[in-house]
Amino acid sequence: MPIALLALTISAFAIGTTEFVIVGLIPTIAGDLSVSLPSAGLLVSLYALGVAVGAPVLTALTGKLPRKMLLVSLMVLFTLGNLLAWKAPSYESLIVARILTGLAHGVFFSIASTIATGLVPKEKAASAIAIMFTGLTVALVTGVPLGTFIGQHFGWRETFLAVSALGVIAFVGSLIFVPAHIKSSASASLLEQVKVLGQPRLLLVYAMTAVGYGGSFVAFTYLAPILQDISGFSASAISLVMLVYGVSVAVGNIWGGKLADKRGPVGALKIIFSLLAAVLLVLTFTAPHPWLVVATVLVWGAVAFGNVAGLQVYVVQQAEHFTPRAVDVASGLNIAAFNVGIAGGAWGGGLIVEHMGLMHTPWIGALVVLGALGLTAWSGALDRRNPNPHVTGVKKSNLAVGH
Repeated sequence: MPIALLALTISAFAIGTTEFVIVGLIPTIAGDLSVSLPSAGLLVSLYALGVAVGAPVLTALTGKLPRKMLLVSLMVLFTLGNLLAWKAPSYESLIVARILTGLAHGVFFSIASTIATGLVPKEKAASAIAIMFTGLTVALVTGVPLGTFIGQHFGWRETFLAVSALGVIAFVGSLIFVPAHIKSSASASLLEQVKVLGQPRLLLVYAMTAVGYGGSFVAFTYLAPILQDISGFSASAISLVMLVYGVSVAVGNIWGGKLADKRGPVGALKIIFSLLAAVLLVLTFTAPHPWLVVATVLVWGAVAFGNVAGLQVYVVQQAEHFTPRAVDVASGLNIAAFNVGIAGGAWGGGLIVEHMGLMHTPWIGALVVLGALGLTAWSGALDRRNPNPHVTGVKKSNLAVGH
């Protein structure tokens, strides 16, 4: 595998770290900037909205730019966004920094798969994409707990400074090692994307994605305050719990992919959404008990992101049937749906914390996830009523892209 692929993986690692590290820092940021926990939680929502807008809209607008120039520019924007967060004099400027970084994130993952496949022979394309996406998984396992540790011991601003340093490394790596003439596939226009959004069966899958992730993030956004205020963990111990969560996510990602392979996407998603709702409900009761809450978080990590492969594969299968000329567009819009769910879940969680209290986020999150389970069952019933030949088997190549 070419060294240019390592530069992409480092970029994915840096971006994954900056997206999720904020969760472990919410109580620290709220205290330092003298804002409420729900206001600090909005930093998760607004970042995710930046990704949701950046992925489809900015990818369409930058479709004709040379891939290397766009990649390097994105890493500059990403680094500047994190440097602005490091020096943010106020809560409002931190919001601007998060939105800017989210925009870079959205476009990066829209073009990174194309760049990765352009670096290797055709038969190694799926492996190249899998390696690049490993950066995201490693970010959850190491980057997020390490960033949380830095934030708890040296201040949350230093976390963003450390991520900025990663951005500089990724920028230099891309500048030196990514070839100048990468073949770029034609970027989907905004009109093509709107046409895909007019297909009811695809909208149903996007709703499954958004509602499923929204339910999880109602509670996940406020995991650090729950661990600190309810479970009684010290601020410094939260990074260790985030490490447990990250390792579990990595295992759950692989397990979820194999389950989708074995049972098909709908069968796998029914199991995963059921388990996710159960875990969130259990968290309501285990939160006051330190060891029990760690065990719950361990299981939560395994099911929280285990649905990625199933959702991505299902979108591709439905698109092959209903919008065969826009499969890539449909797949890309599902990434936007993930982030719409994260934004909505974090925002809804903030309202719950403000009006009801921290410990109402897990069980309400469980109810939202049950909504995703209902949508999945409905979509499966529609498949049985009008058989879709693409849904009968799961293609392994699509599964690799899903990760």
